[in-house]
Amino acid sequence: MKSLSLLIIALAAGPALANADLAQKKNCMACHAIDKKLVGPAYKEVAAKYAGQKDAVDKLTQKVLKGGSGVWGAVPMPANAQVTEAEARQLVQWVLTQK
Repeated sequence: MKSLSLLIIALAAGPALANADLAQKKNCMACHAIDKKLVGPAYKEVAAKYAGQKDAVDKLTQKVLKGGSGVWGAVPMPANAQVTEAEARQLVQWVLTQK
């Protein structure tokens, strides 16, 4: 019953909350915040940089999975082995909606 209640709450809250929760669960928020730079760029900065780029979801999904460096400064983003490709895609789609 508790799981059903949580599912109903998540569905009622919409995808934005569900994806913020996923970002928290997958430790993305340890280095990123929605509206300010931490170790990595703010999600709003990422959304602005990649706005209108047709390949942004695919490109950033791979960056979440494999890591990368040089785009936002000297600190590299590590690979995220605990994130599935489907989760990475979901997270990226959410990040790109941040304005």
